[in-house]
Amino acid sequence: CADKEDPKKHKMVCGYPISIFFIVVNEFCERFSYYGMRAVLVLYFKYFLLWDDDLSTSIYHTFVALCYLTPILGAIVADSWLGKFKTIIYLSIVYAIGQVAMAVSAIHDITDSDRNGTPNNMTFHVVLSMVGLFLIALGTGGIKPCVAAFGGDQFSEHQDKQRRTFFSVFYLCINGGSLLSTIITPILRAQDCGIYSQQKCYSLAFGVPAALMVVALAVFIIGSGMYYKPEPQGNIMLEVCKCIGFAVKNRYRHRSKKYPKRQHWMDWAEEKYDKLLIAQIKMVLKVLFLYIPLPMFWTLFDQKGLIVIQPDQMQTVNPILILTLVPIMDSIIYPLIKKCGFNFTPLKRMTVGMIMAAIAFVCAALVQMEIDVSIEQMFFYYVLLCFLLQASDEFFPFETENITVSVGSFKVTKMISMTKGLRQTLLIPLDISDEWLFINGMDTPVNVSTPAADFGQIEPFYYSNYTKIKNGETTFTLQSGSQSCKYSAEFGFGSSYTYFIPSTLIFGPNCQESITVSENIKPNSVHLALQIPQYFFITAGEVMFSVTGLEFSYSQAPSNMKAVLQAGWLFTVAIGNFIVLIVAELAKLPKQWTEYILFASLLVAVCIIFSIMAYFYTYIDPAEIEAQFKKDNEDDEDDQSKLQKQEVEMTKKDSIESHREGKQTRM
Repeated sequence: CADKEDPKKHKMVCGYPISIFFIVVNEFCERFSYYGMRAVLVLYFKYFLLWDDDLSTSIYHTFVALCYLTPILGAIVADSWLGKFKTIIYLSIVYAIGQVAMAVSAIHDITDSDRNGTPNNMTFHVVLSMVGLFLIALGTGGIKPCVAAFGGDQFSEHQDKQRRTFFSVFYLCINGGSLLSTIITPILRAQDCGIYSQQKCYSLAFGVPAALMVVALAVFIIGSGMYYKPEPQGNIMLEVCKCIGFAVKNRYRHRSKKYPKRQHWMDWAEEKYDKLLIAQIKMVLKVLFLYIPLPMFWTLFDQKGLIVIQPDQMQTVNPILILTLVPIMDSIIYPLIKKCGFNFTPLKRMTVGMIMAAIAFVCAALVQMEIDVSIEQMFFYYVLLCFLLQASDEFFPFETENITVSVGSFKVTKMISMTKGLRQTLLIPLDISDEWLFINGMDTPVNVSTPAADFGQIEPFYYSNYTKIKNGETTFTLQSGSQSCKYSAEFGFGSSYTYFIPSTLIFGPNCQESITVSENIKPNSVHLALQIPQYFFITAGEVMFSVTGLEFSYSQAPSNMKAVLQAGWLFTVAIGNFIVLIVAELAKLPKQWTEYILFASLLVAVCIIFSIMAYFYTYIDPAEIEAQFKKDNEDDEDDQSKLQKQEVEMTKKDSIESHREGKQTRM
C-alpha cells in the first residue's frame, strides 16, 4: 500500500488523488443499479408475481429497511477483518449476483411451458427473486458505509478542502445515478419482450441495472493499484464493546463516594485498556450522541413523495435540484458566508437544513389546503341519474351509503348502494323492471374514439370504462355503421366527465347538441408550480443536512472506526423509516395538511434540541489526538527503556563493588 503521508506516491489531478475518480464512477454506476431496480420492484411484485397491494408494499419496505440495517455488518467487517477495499470487492460480487438473479427471475419463458405468457411455476420465480433481493440488500448495505469512508481515506491530512468537495461530488453521483435510472428503467420495463410470447420486459428492466453493477465492480477493480488501503486493526468492535462493558462494571463497583470521580465515565476502563482506545471510543460516542435527534429529519424527508399532486414526473425535481444546488452551495453560498465573517460550522449547516425541511412541509400544508378546497365534495355520495332519453344535468350528493330511487306512477323502488367519495352513474333502463346499471342509451352499438385514445365499441344500453386523455381541446368521433358524429370539448387538467348518448341522437353536424355531459370532477385549480417552493426547501435542506453529515461523520471519526461511524449515520435513516410507520399509525388525522404541520412542528422541536446539543459540541481532529497519544506512548516507552538501562547499570555496579569487597575479605 502507498504511504498516505507521502504525496509523491499518489498520482494527483487538479489537486485531487486520481483514485477518487474511480470511486465516484463506481458510486454512480452502483446507485443507478440500485435505484433502477427499485423503481420497478413494486410493479414486478404486482403484475409479474401477481401479489396484492398489501403484500407487495410490505415486502418492498422490508427490503428497503434491510438495505439500511446491513451497513452495520459491512462496517464491522471492513474495520475489523477485511479492510474497506476487500469488503467492497467481495460484497460487490454478492451484489452483482443478486441483480443477475433478479433479472433471471423476471424471464417468464423459463417456466412458461404452455407458452401463454404466464409462468407455470411461480414458486421458482418467487424464490429466485427473494434470494436476489436478500443478496442485493446484503451487498448494497454492506458497501454503503465503506465506499464513502474509503474515498475519504484517499486524502492526506492537509487536504480538508478537497475532502469536503469529494463528499459533495459523491452525493452528486448518488443523485445523478438515481435520476437517470428512475427515468430509464420504467421505459425499459414498458418494452415487450419474450421468446414465445411478448410480455412487459421486467427482465430487461432488471438486467440493465445488473450490467451497471458489473461495470461498477470492474471500474473499482481497475483503480486498485492507485488506492491507499489502510489495513484493518483487528476485531475493533469486539474490543470497543469489551472496553465499554468493563468501564460500566468498574464504575458500578466504585460507585461509593469514597472513590474520587473521574472526568469521563469511560476513564474507568484505564485499569485494563489502552488510553488511545479509550480516547477513540470517546470520539465515537460523542458523535453518536449527536445522532439521536437526526432520524426525525429522515422521517420528514421520506414523506416527500406524499406531497406530489400530479404527475409522477414531479418526483424528478428533487434529484435535478440536488445536481444544481450542491455545486452552488460549495462554490458560491458557503464561501460567501465565510467572507462575511460568519463561522458556518457543519453542525450549524445541519441545523439550518432541518429548518429548511420544516419550511418545506409548511409550504406543502398550504398547497394541500388549496387542494382540499377543490375536493371537499368528495366526502359525500354522488349519483348521476340517466334515463334513455336524457340525463340529469349534475350529480346529486347524499350523506348516506344507501339510497332509494322511486320511478313515476309505477312505484318501482330500487335500493342502491354507493361508495363514499366516488361518483357513480345510474342507468335506468326503458323497462324499469330490468337491471339498473351503474352509458350508450341507443339501441345500436357505437364506436367512440379520439386521436389519442380509443374507447372501443359501446354496446346498447351500456357504458365504457374511463379513459385518460390529455388536457386541452379534444375531438371525439362517434361511429355507428356508416353514420358518424364529431364532438369537440375542452378539458382541464385533472378533470373527469361522463357523456350520455341518448336514444334520440341524430347523426349530423349538430349531433353534439343531443349529447348530455356531466362534470364529475372540476379541472384542477391548483397549479403544479405551487409545488416548486416545497421541493426547493426540502432539497436545500437535504444538501445542507445530508452532504454535511457525511463529511462530518468521516472527519470526526477515529482512523479505525471510519466505516462504523458512517454506518451509524445510515442507521439514522432506518430509524426515520420506522418512525414514519409509527406516527402514521398513531396520528390518525382527518386532514392531510394537519399531518404535514404535525411533522413540521416535530422537526422544529427536534431542531431546537439538536442546536443546543451542537452548541456544547467541541470539534476535534482525530488524527492529531491519535498522534499525540502515540507520541506519549513512545515517550513513555523511551522513559521506561532509560529506566531499565539505569537499573541494569546499577545492577552491574553493585555486582562489581560486591566482587571487590569479596576479594578484600579474602586478602
